[in-house]
Amino acid sequence: MFDRPQGGTRAILVHLELSARDAQESLDEFCDLAASVDVEVTSIVTGRRKTPDPKYFVGAGKAQEIQQRVAAEEVELVLFNHQLSPTQERNLEQLLCCRVVDRSGLILDIFALRASSFEGKLQVELAQLKHLSTRLVRGWTHLERQKGGIGLRGPGETQLETDRRLIGARIKKLNKRLDKVRKQRELRRQTRRKAAVPTVSLVGYTNAGKSTLFNRLTGAGVYAADQLFATLDPTLRRVELPAAGQVILADTVGFIRHLPHDLVAAFRATLEETVEANLLLHVIDAHDDERHAYMDQVNRVLKEIGAGDIPQIEVYNKIDQVEGSAPRIDYDKTGKPCRIWLSAQSGEGVDLLLQSLTQHFLEMKRDGVEADEHAASRAFDNMLASDESGLIRQEVLLAPEAGRLRAQLYDWDVVVEEASSASESEGYVLLIMATPELLAFLEKQDGCSIVSKMDVKLAGSA
Repeated sequence: MFDRPQGGTRAILVHLELSARDAQESLDEFCDLAASVDVEVTSIVTGRRKTPDPKYFVGAGKAQEIQQRVAAEEVELVLFNHQLSPTQERNLEQLLCCRVVDRSGLILDIFALRASSFEGKLQVELAQLKHLSTRLVRGWTHLERQKGGIGLRGPGETQLETDRRLIGARIKKLNKRLDKVRKQRELRRQTRRKAAVPTVSLVGYTNAGKSTLFNRLTGAGVYAADQLFATLDPTLRRVELPAAGQVILADTVGFIRHLPHDLVAAFRATLEETVEANLLLHVIDAHDDERHAYMDQVNRVLKEIGAGDIPQIEVYNKIDQVEGSAPRIDYDKTGKPCRIWLSAQSGEGVDLLLQSLTQHFLEMKRDGVEADEHAASRAFDNMLASDESGLIRQEVLLAPEAGRLRAQLYDWDVVVEEASSASESEGYVLLIMATPELLAFLEKQDGCSIVSKMDVKLAGSA
């Protein structure tokens, strides 16, 4: 038994190259993660293994090498660029006599440092507690079973069991609070749906430039820096598109390779802004040689959270750092924009992005109108197939801008009478004979409402 070390800022980084492809990590990215929490790196220990060692992960010989470096360099912390099991973490701390933190623990520390909103702090605390609950192994003196004797007899519960019970109660409380947050977010999304305002969500690997692009498009002044996970809490702003109206632009947390599952689960309320979006802008660092691997990782996380089928436009950012690259739009086989090359920092190509967004939503509106027309045609066909007893006499009020719908009703020969006082400036009041399905369709149309005969009197009606 030993007292667990408290840790510090001087650290040794440990990175292994494993033969399993899905276990490989980037050393450069790991160094950036360490720099994000202001760690003073004294040295980096590297190695190569086919499979992790069950006891120390790195093997007994490499563990002895790390122990010697810890003593020689007087460090208080050893960071592993891998996921350690609770037993491996305990064994390493016993051997090295210093704090050992794995990749997931480091990412959680960064999130705890960056969380600023009430919701973000709740989500980080929940993820940390879930991570900690797997680390409650009997390796520290304060977790020993209570001893017998006068004045020493306790409730018969070990400190380990007490900690586990307290953590479980806190996790349950946090989940209740986050459920309330999810309901509040859902209410706000319902309001946006009723207002028919589409949502565009910025997604991508961490440090790809999402917040810089968000600020360029909205002028929001969101914190943006050349560091991993600079943005945690989602920020939403309205953007006016030429000829296409308003859209909601959402800046979300960046993804990373092997993002801890507890963190993904805790931030599900935040990631729902991505799941509910009408369009995803996948921001990619065009200057990064690992961009294709990062794109695969982002798409994997999107699929995991249920956003894999949402339409996506790739935005290749930072072209000002790529020699010979110029702003442009790439189109797919159907003529729709699928890839935009720009620089959020300098503003080059941002106008092309706005042009692509305008084209996308204009086409989406056109497709929506065509879909509504098909639905109306089906309702009209059903009406023709029904007998007279299945028709309902009903008055409808059409707004001045609903002239196209009025013409359709006349084409379908469902109009019995129109108010003689009706004019384009006042709207149109029509008496129609229609099936319940057609009336249900009309109720959903913009500028159309069902009225009673007490509200409006048609010319010649009783």
